[in-house]
Amino acid sequence: MAQFLVTYHGMGHPTPEMMEAGREAFRAWVETTGGAVTDPGAPVNFVARLAAGEPAPGAEIAGYSIMQAESIAAARAMLAEHPFIARGGTLQVSECLGV
Repeated sequence: MAQFLVTYHGMGHPTPEMMEAGREAFRAWVETTGGAVTDPGAPVNFVARLAAGEPAPGAEIAGYSIMQAESIAAARAMLAEHPFIARGGTLQVSECLGV
């Protein structure tokens, strides 16, 4: 079973009403994944970038989740109905590599 880090991009700063509606839609979506979301994550707020030299360009990340699936195709299928996409946001999916 592969593990994926899902990061949320876009959407700017939602109003409290939008946040509450988003939370409800997210909870409902998580239930549809049948336990594939192993860490629902949380919204995040950028505070700093660190680098030994010139820092890489920053990417605005609004939040994250961790999920597992048999394949990237299976993960994409589950994420296709994610409410963040429905509200105009973008999800980036990265496979967590074992070491």
